Amino acid sequence: MTAPHPTTLIAPYGGALVDLLTPQQQREELKARASQLPSLQVSDRVVCDLEMLAVGAFSPLDAFMGQADHQRVLDEMRLANGCLFPIPVTLPANPGPEIKLDQDIALRNDKNELLAVLTIEEIYPWDLDEVARKVFGSTDLRHPLVAEMHRWGKLNLSGRLQVLNLPKHYDFMDLRLSPAQTRARLAQFGHANVVAFQTRNPLHRVHEELTKRAAQEVDGTLLLHPVVGLTKPGDVDHFTRVRTYKTLANSYYDPGRILLALLPLAMRMAGPREAVWHALIRRNYGANYLIVGRDHAGPGKDSKGNPFYGPYDAQEMVAQHAEELGVGMAPFRQLVYLPDEDRYEEVSRISQATRTADISGTQVRDEYLNNGKKLPEWFTRPEVADILAETYPPRHKQGVCIWFTGLSGSGKSTTAEVLTQLLLEHGRQVSVLDGDVVRTHLSKGLGFSKEDRDINIRRIGYVAGELVRHGGTVVCAAVSPYRATRNDVRALVGSDHFVEVFVDTPIEVCEQRDVKGMYAKARRGEIKDFTGIDDPYEAPDHAEITLDTVANTPEQNAHVIVNYLIDKGLIRSTERVV
Repeated sequence: MTAPHPTTLIAPYGGALVDLLTPQQQREELKARASQLPSLQVSDRVVCDLEMLAVGAFSPLDAFMGQADHQRVLDEMRLANGCLFPIPVTLPANPGPEIKLDQDIALRNDKNELLAVLTIEEIYPWDLDEVARKVFGSTDLRHPLVAEMHRWGKLNLSGRLQVLNLPKHYDFMDLRLSPAQTRARLAQFGHANVVAFQTRNPLHRVHEELTKRAAQEVDGTLLLHPVVGLTKPGDVDHFTRVRTYKTLANSYYDPGRILLALLPLAMRMAGPREAVWHALIRRNYGANYLIVGRDHAGPGKDSKGNPFYGPYDAQEMVAQHAEELGVGMAPFRQLVYLPDEDRYEEVSRISQATRTADISGTQVRDEYLNNGKKLPEWFTRPEVADILAETYPPRHKQGVCIWFTGLSGSGKSTTAEVLTQLLLEHGRQVSVLDGDVVRTHLSKGLGFSKEDRDINIRRIGYVAGELVRHGGTVVCAAVSPYRATRNDVRALVGSDHFVEVFVDTPIEVCEQRDVKGMYAKARRGEIKDFTGIDDPYEAPDHAEITLDTVANTPEQNAHVIVNYLIDKGLIRSTERVV
């Protein structure tokens, strides 16, 4: 068989790919100069954005947004020059002596590795509530980005970027293709049409069928383009996901119709706006169609249990802008399995009398993976099922964080101590992160300002998240007075593995129990910023468990938590404790 002739793909958005990488001949001199510059350590999200900017994935955007771009993106989903661009891409920072106009600063990651030099040309404040309302359509702290933004810097920086080093990746090196490399590979397939599939989840048979049909309908190539930057907290890790994608691409797709490449994007979970962003990005990688799913890029449910976005909002918004983007919207059609015919079919093409089989995402998690039950072959290829089974042990062997929050003296530590013993009795190994103990070791030197309190809580949350990720049981007891910070910790740990326990004790009772006399000192003004006296305690709006420590003993309250964990499958027991 002769190889197909290379074809011309759709041009990048704006006409050409942005390239911010410093030419090789200038790199050593700039590195030497950067070593003498003040440094700004940036977050993992900014690192992802910097890589996407540098290689042209965000074309025509060529810098972290200045104020004019930022405001118009919020208001109209456009850059100041009129180009469609629905998501703000910014470099947040806090004020400091090095943050001044015309200053060159070195941008470094959390390992202090040099990435780029920024010449600061703009410094402007931004409004968290405005961004949340306009980009995410909500200020609800259960949205992971709304919670995360509370720890971003209060200023945005913009200016000329000279990128010296892209972030180092050592995994799946053959699949980490830049837009230019991806376009070159796609052109070799000989098909002018390219259908991109955005995914942050494992692929099951229904996804396989859908993607194959989408490519066939436009006589094009499938760009299987999973996100491996930042996704929704609690998602399947990208190492596991990419293993499943490789297996499927190598064994179950026509090799002349598929390209698997990885996208180092930091998702915002912004629903409809993000779907348009994904289409724009995929155009830069060479695709002129994007498969848009139900609740595309949705973050799940809000604090009242309602979805943040409608199931078809994203499809409608992409279709609305498809002509301007030059990227057609391929809808994610609902397919069901027909067991009598051993095939998948669209729901709209079968009669009500037809026998069908289907498994929801909730069933995959709750009925199969969490119970150690292998997924059926009609639903998932055996190789994929094996990989998922390796990664996901039964629910009672998965990690969990029980997070006690409440006023000082409410009974958090006492109830946590009883709970720890009961968890050990049920076969769980437990790590305890008590607020006072953590301040002695992990957070020694921090004060009690709001900023220091938030740092302390996020440190506890980070450690808890790492322990949970490795299957550990963590009991945390800390005042943690601010809702935004607690919701940020929830996102760090993963909502499915986070149990917020509100120890709801009236402040009068807490003061009566105060053997250290802290409340009395606060009342006299000897202690400043004391929670409940001259600093607020923001009670949870929707904690998983609320405890009454006046009517119930610590033992009774601990058993309430144990029974909850049994109901959720997080611990096993043959009998509930009443």
